[in-house]
Amino acid sequence: MNFDLTEELAELQLRVRRFVLDEVVPMEGDPRQTPHGPSEELRDELIEKARQSGLLTPHASVEMGGMGLSHVAKAIIFEEAGYSPLGPTALNIHAPDEGNIHLMEIVASEAQKQRWLQPLARGLSRSCFAMTEPAPGAGSDPFMLNTTAVRDGDDYIINGLKWFITGADGAGFAIVMAKTEDGNATMFLTDTDRPGFVVERMMDSMDSCFTGGHCVVRLENLRVPAVDMLGEVGKGFRYAQVRLAPARLTHCMRWLGAARRAHDEACQYARTRESFGKLLGDHQGVGFMLADNEMDMLTTRLSILHCAWVLDQGGRGNVESSMTKVISSEGIWRVIDRCVQVLGGQGVSGESIVERIFRDARGFRIYDGPNEVHRMSLAKKIMVRNDRVGAL
Repeated sequence: MNFDLTEELAELQLRVRRFVLDEVVPMEGDPRQTPHGPSEELRDELIEKARQSGLLTPHASVEMGGMGLSHVAKAIIFEEAGYSPLGPTALNIHAPDEGNIHLMEIVASEAQKQRWLQPLARGLSRSCFAMTEPAPGAGSDPFMLNTTAVRDGDDYIINGLKWFITGADGAGFAIVMAKTEDGNATMFLTDTDRPGFVVERMMDSMDSCFTGGHCVVRLENLRVPAVDMLGEVGKGFRYAQVRLAPARLTHCMRWLGAARRAHDEACQYARTRESFGKLLGDHQGVGFMLADNEMDMLTTRLSILHCAWVLDQGGRGNVESSMTKVISSEGIWRVIDRCVQVLGGQGVSGESIVERIFRDARGFRIYDGPNEVHRMSLAKKIMVRNDRVGAL
């Protein structure tokens, strides 16, 4: 594995870094940010800035107007975008749209791509992914799926209750996971203005970086034409894996950028703030925290690059993405938490961007599967592998 950047990728990295610093960071204090994420107006403004800079939706295929980035290239660019909480929104690489774009490029029909994917890739619409349900429905265990889809002539009638559906408020369309009559999960595409698709309420959450927030969505006799099925009947969980491994990894990329931003803020403070007769950073306790930050970020970056490389080689990357998700979410949390400590009072107030990063990042150990579930899955695979070795 050689992670030297090509000249082209190094130039793109610098372009994105300058764009984020010059165009995005100055907008972090914009009052159009709400507790439930950037407003639609602010998002549209950021999207237009990226469009004018030729940086919009870089991960999409060239056919869809993107740059067709490899997974390793995405690791470099997404980290740069994540340096600002608004960076992924500006580049149109934020969840859930980023993962939905990846999934639809692989699974959607040509008609579905024309209708839903193209506007999404062009930044003209948003989407959501409706799988998670309140108890006793699907949460960490997707096989507890309760939402049903029953065939009715040329349509399916979908009923169920979803929650924690990111971006649902204002989304133009949704990918809905429902259980069909064969007992298996199937994905459906639906416009959100269809009768029966009801955003009941916005859920309060610690983070505030997702446009459209996190919502409770009720599906009440939602009629979806069979032609709007995404992929084939009964293959929903298989398609979810197509989406989840790369999307899980891109979360890691973006959050690494956020951790680096927090670290830079803490380092700058440590270089300028005096305490007990010397600079804060010259105190061993503070210096050690900054050193530990560098090591955690290096470990995270190498794990991300390794998983990205596996995906670029055609591997499924399920095991690698699970490990990387746990390593990254826990590593970047340690980094950000130390930065709060270095900043002291500023770190727990709106005087510093670090306080916002701290609130946004906590959920990462839960998003895309709680870390405990990933550890459980990895443990099962380890036991099977070791049992096979013993049998030899």
